[in-house]
This record gives sequence, C-alpha cells and structure tokens, in this order.
Amino acid sequence: MGEGRYRPRHGESIVSAIGAGFFFILIGAIFVMTPNIFDRVVDFFKNFDVIKIPNTEVYLPAPKNPSMHLTVYNAIGTFCLVWGIFQIVLLALRFVFSSPYAKKAETVSSAVFWLGAYYLVINFLNNAPMLTEWFAFWSMILTWLGFSLIIRAIVLAARRESIH
Repeated sequence: MGEGRYRPRHGESIVSAIGAGFFFILIGAIFVMTPNIFDRVVDFFKNFDVIKIPNTEVYLPAPKNPSMHLTVYNAIGTFCLVWGIFQIVLLALRFVFSSPYAKKAETVSSAVFWLGAYYLVINFLNNAPMLTEWFAFWSMILTWLGFSLIIRAIVLAARRESIH
C-alpha cells in the first residue's frame, strides 16, 4: 500500500471478524432453535402475490395471508433483537480497539436500526397481522431506516463540531 492510503488497523479486522462470525452463529442458532423454520420460510415466500394495498390503487408484493407466518416473524424478531444488542457489544469493541469514528457512528446507527426493527416486528407482525399491518410495517421500517441514518449523521456532525 502506498503512503497516504488508509490502512485498516489490526483491531478493526478483529472487530469485523467477530461481527461476521457472530452473524453466522446467530443465523445458525435461529435455524436450529426454531422448529421447521426452513419449511416455514419456504411457505412464507410461496404465499406471496402482488396485492392491492388497502384503501389505495397501489399493488405491491405481500403474503396473501400475512397472519399465517408468525413463526417466521418471531424468528425475524429474535434476529433483530439479538443483532441489535450485539451492535452495542461491537460498539464497545470499537472503542477498545480505537476504531475510526465513522465506524463507531455506523455501529450506533446499526444498533438503533435493529433494535427499532425488533420493536416494529413485535408490534406490527407478531399479532396475527392483516394486510394493513403488513404494509404499515414496511412503511415504518423505511421511516426507521431514515431515522437511523439521521442518527449516524448527528453522531458524525457532533464529532466534527468537537474537533473544531
């Protein structure tokens, strides 16, 4: 690598490896601990069709019977909760290993997003949702994604202000 180029710190590589490893462990654990999850995920996608959003003239892909897939929603909720909590652990590791500030801001944003997604899953999908709740969930996910990006920007802006 030439002078002036960014060289990843050794600690950052460790944090990235821990994150990737935990991701695969979490996915594996969810598949092991959730009875028939593979079949349920297949059934979930087989149930999709292009559906009219209630009270509109807009059509989007959605399960024909969203309330039939509670096992899938519970697995997604578990993933969101555990991954969101793990983002907090990663943030602590980023401080320990002196990760770049942008990586810390990204991790804060990720924690906010995944914990918020968990909240949305349990409030919109885990209670036998109808199509209205299905589409409201996706609207709220997009809103929450925007909010988490604003959080990242605020964290980065606060750093910039503290430097000057």
